[in-house]
This record gives sequence, structure tokens and C-alpha cells, in this order.
Amino acid sequence: MPEYCAARSSVSPQWPDAFGGYQVPEFELSSEQRDDAAVIRLIGDLDIVTSRQLDETLAASRRTLDRVVLDLSAVDFMDTSSLAVIVSHWKGLVASGGMLALAGARFQYTRTLWITGLADRIPMYDSVDLAIAGQRAAAADGAG
Repeated sequence: MPEYCAARSSVSPQWPDAFGGYQVPEFELSSEQRDDAAVIRLIGDLDIVTSRQLDETLAASRRTLDRVVLDLSAVDFMDTSSLAVIVSHWKGLVASGGMLALAGARFQYTRTLWITGLADRIPMYDSVDLAIAGQRAAAADGAG
């Protein structure tokens, strides 16, 4: 079982605030095991700065589990560097008989999934619970 992981990025793009200074958007990442799946929750911006943390967490989860759910319900931005990380791990999991699903992706913040056509290829669900149930059903169908 992958151990619980929580990270907060201290290096991220800076945005001007109302007082002429800059604020750094926070990024949080956590991982837990639920029903033989790694559930990775992401909060904030998925970009070139934070995609390395995502890559490392996905790699660690894949060492012990072959089912992964990415909870994107609190993602505020997704660029192509993070999308490349997701695609790489999705392909690796599928090639080894595993599964990767996305949960809670909101179009306005994760539109790169739709622009690239990946929203039609990577299994997507409205919630983590539905993603886990979908993976469980797919695994049962594959076994029988």
C-alpha cells in the first residue's frame, strides 16, 4: 500500500494581488488507498512546476497498486505538462493490465482533456466513488 503522501508546493507561478504584491497559488497533493485503488487528490494548479510531484506520486502508487484514480475535483488549472504525466502513467498502467480513471474533472479548469480528445479515451467519472466502482466492475468483467 502506498503510504499517505501530502505535499504543498512552495514554488509556483506568482500572480499580482490587490496590493501590488504577489501571491503564490497553493498546490496540495495527497494519496490514499481505497478498495485496492490509489486515490490521488489534487488541489490547485497542475502545471510545469507541480507536474513533477504528480509524476513521483503516480510512480510510487504504481509500485504496489494497479488501479489509480486521480481526483481532479479541486484542480483550478491544467497545462499540457501535467497532461503528459497523466497520459504516460495511464498508458503504462493499461499496458501492464492496470487502470487509471479521472474523477470530478471540471471542464472550465481541465479543458485540455477535451481539447486533446483524452476525455473520450481515459475513463472519467463524476466522483471518486463512481470511479472506484467503475474500476471494480471493469476488473470483474475482465476476470469473467
